[in-house]
Amino acid sequence: MDDLSNGAAWIDGTILPISEARINVTDWGVTHSDMAYDVVPVWQGAFFRLPDYLQRFTASLSALRMDIAMGPDQIQAALHRMVGASGLHSAYVAMVAARGRNPVPGSRDPRDCQNHFYAWCVPYVHIVKPEIAEAGTSVWIAKSVRRIPQDSVNPRVKNYHWGDFTSGLFEAKDKGFETTLLLDHQDNVTEGPGFNVFALFGDRLVTSQHGVLHGITRQTVLEMAREMGLTVETRPLPLEEFWRADEVFLSSSGGGVIPVTRVDERHFSNGAPGPCARQLRKTYFEWLMKDALRTPLHQV
Repeated sequence: MDDLSNGAAWIDGTILPISEARINVTDWGVTHSDMAYDVVPVWQGAFFRLPDYLQRFTASLSALRMDIAMGPDQIQAALHRMVGASGLHSAYVAMVAARGRNPVPGSRDPRDCQNHFYAWCVPYVHIVKPEIAEAGTSVWIAKSVRRIPQDSVNPRVKNYHWGDFTSGLFEAKDKGFETTLLLDHQDNVTEGPGFNVFALFGDRLVTSQHGVLHGITRQTVLEMAREMGLTVETRPLPLEEFWRADEVFLSSSGGGVIPVTRVDERHFSNGAPGPCARQLRKTYFEWLMKDALRTPLHQV
């Protein structure tokens, strides 16, 4: 088999190097960004919370009225086979449903499209380099763009509509910041490219409930926080309130809990990762090894 160590893809039941993976240029997934996807981490030989990621992915398919002719068991089998073939012990694993080609000339009817599934994996991705995350990252609040309203694009369906995030990232990178955070049109904190946001006020942990993806890592953080004795609040988080937080951190399947020490020109936790964020980051990597949350890779 070709070398798959840099990444592999599953397309129509065939496993191939990720560099050789292709979809049709007229696929509505390409021309309309009409896709649903999810990303599940593999950590030291096992998927983490795979049933939760599969449940969210299938919910996204229902929300977008997609039929890929594969159930959760078949999707899981494809992921196991692909990652097993790659030989990757820790990986970033994407499952994707695309609207597909419309075989009817000139049709604008999405019901005519041939929905399909594909998947790919690469070595484990940290959305913020570990050494930066350990020291605390920097975040720029986008000024030129707001988060796409949730009644325009449903943020609970993980999607590739990244126009707003990309604009924010250009702002952030041009100003020397690691990543970006977007507000909604009511000046509430929402999310960033690939992460949810948390603010700590004493023993209260607040994260937005609306205008955001309900991340599986977000869910994990909420569970860990409750175990630590924190009071958890999922509700709108106005920017004015956010500025008064004792600590700020991010959560992502690509790196777990990521402390934030600077937002715009404001420093949090005296410019160092706060004790709560540090503890949650440590606990997350411990939870990655909890047998109850792991689905060991099948050998191929």
